[in-house]
Amino acid sequence: MSNETHHAPPAGCTPEEWQTRVDLAAAYRLVALFRWDDLIYTHISARVPGQGHAFLINPYGMMFEEITASSLVKVDVDGRKLDDSPYPVNPAGFTIHSAVHAARDDAQCVLHTHTLNGVAVSAQRDGLLPISQHSIFVLASLAYHDYEGVALRDDEKPRLVRDLGRANYLMLRNHGLLTVGTTIADAFQAMYFFEASCAIQVRAQAGGVLTTIQPEIIATAQAQAAQVTKGQGGNLAWPGLKRRLDRQLPGYDR
Repeated sequence: MSNETHHAPPAGCTPEEWQTRVDLAAAYRLVALFRWDDLIYTHISARVPGQGHAFLINPYGMMFEEITASSLVKVDVDGRKLDDSPYPVNPAGFTIHSAVHAARDDAQCVLHTHTLNGVAVSAQRDGLLPISQHSIFVLASLAYHDYEGVALRDDEKPRLVRDLGRANYLMLRNHGLLTVGTTIADAFQAMYFFEASCAIQVRAQAGGVLTTIQPEIIATAQAQAAQVTKGQGGNLAWPGLKRRLDRQLPGYDR
């Protein structure tokens, strides 16, 4: 995550938590800016540094372009609010995100979308195809989870965690996309590649015979990604993305 903080932390909030809040609010606004939001019905969560499995999630009912650092809701692993936010938490969002955060110590951030492109590809029997450069980075760490209805039941958690395993990309069949990142920036960049891969696939399927990429190229994708990003992952593009927000959707850092 960026080390920049536009405003000082409010009373009772550590600098580390405030930085996470600023970056998570930025991620929500970027999702809105990229038009990946689904009214109020998707989620991004981030673990609070130094507070175990407590994590931050969106105030249910607030549009993503409205979310600010201070409006994010802190919850524990059982979904209990740990602050005095007047907003509730979406139970479906809590089910998915709490399961991943509890199972994966490296899951600093979990990002979930219901984009038209993502849902379209998630409904295809063969899932994501190796037909674009974008797709090789996803396919190098991709898992699938079958649809079980709206994610409201705790008994789905073990199956979701099992299907995700150590992958950083999860295609929720007939539902949408999910990415896991060791930073908020990594989870956001992963979703950018996931969404772009699905959009390219839907367009490519409109006509013509598709050319696929060989498995041996996909096997080297993670090493290629590290080289392209100079080992910084999503953090290379993150400061620029926040500067875009400062120009187009300022105020997330309040």
